[in-house]
Amino acid sequence: MLEDALYRHAVALLKGKIAVPALSGDEKAAAGYLCAQLAAAGLSPFRVGNNVCVWSQRNRDGRQTLMLNSHIDTVGAASGYTRNPFDPLERDGRLYGLGSNDAGASLVAMIAVFRYFNTVDLPFNLLLALSCEEETSGEGGIEAVLRTLPATVDCAIVGEPTGMKAAVGERGLLVVDGTARGVGGHAARDEGVNAIDVAMQDIDRIRRYPFTRVSPLMGAVKTSVTVIHGGMQHNVIPDRCTFVVDIRPNECYTNCEILSLLQAAVQSDLQARSLTHRCSFTPDGHPLRVAAERLGIDCFISPTTSDWVRLPMPAIKMGPGDSARSHSADEFVYLHEIDDGIRGYIRFITNLQL
Repeated sequence: MLEDALYRHAVALLKGKIAVPALSGDEKAAAGYLCAQLAAAGLSPFRVGNNVCVWSQRNRDGRQTLMLNSHIDTVGAASGYTRNPFDPLERDGRLYGLGSNDAGASLVAMIAVFRYFNTVDLPFNLLLALSCEEETSGEGGIEAVLRTLPATVDCAIVGEPTGMKAAVGERGLLVVDGTARGVGGHAARDEGVNAIDVAMQDIDRIRRYPFTRVSPLMGAVKTSVTVIHGGMQHNVIPDRCTFVVDIRPNECYTNCEILSLLQAAVQSDLQARSLTHRCSFTPDGHPLRVAAERLGIDCFISPTTSDWVRLPMPAIKMGPGDSARSHSADEFVYLHEIDDGIRGYIRFITNLQL
């Protein structure tokens, strides 16, 4: 069957991709590899920087466009790897390698599905967009693609490891750098103002801040302090302490509002790394949700962010693999998940009515 041939090609493609390092911000070689493989499959890829895109040969003027988007890049290999992260290994029904699960399986499944529909007439157009710099929210990623397209994209499927469940929304992300300031002094003389004490008090205020607007879909705003640095030596009262807060907003607050509320509650200076990673949500009744519900696909709100935060159009996030394996040592994807992903995408797109 055609799906079987596409699956075999997808596995081989993923093995080849794992072998080409694609750390976020350094995807040139991986983009070149994917371009060559797409061209060898009879497609006409084009690059926008290190993003790789293809328009379907079946596209027609006047129709809406569905974009299939997943990302090329990976994070760095976790310290606990027990083997070469760039050496693909197939064993016991698993394929090991950096980026195999996040989001290589989605990427190769989408390529397979795009090839399938390149020979089938659909009532809408297709664009395959394989983006770079997703893991670092770089300016050269999917936003650069959208700025250069000659046509509007109406909706998208974002390929990430969700077990082929459909995320119809995802929390935003607000990363805040906090700086607490004190006055230096000698620890034995009880001099100065300890910046670590200031930071600890502010961290407690942030942790306990009463975000009262609770979303029925996403729950309450979540805050976690994930990094803290302060002090130089045991006998010096530190005059500076820095910390990082990872905030997962709901749709009831804007990122600017959250930052303003927290800044008013603490002494430390708070600086957001970015205010653009908003919550994303596709409403009831949109064709993407209708198709998912019609097919009995489980829908959920994702706690993690993706390139969806940079898309101005409705989307769902769906792909093979398990988010819990992302960024983990000895990352892997089950081979059957790639097969399930290809078949699931084909079934979904066949039933989508734009």
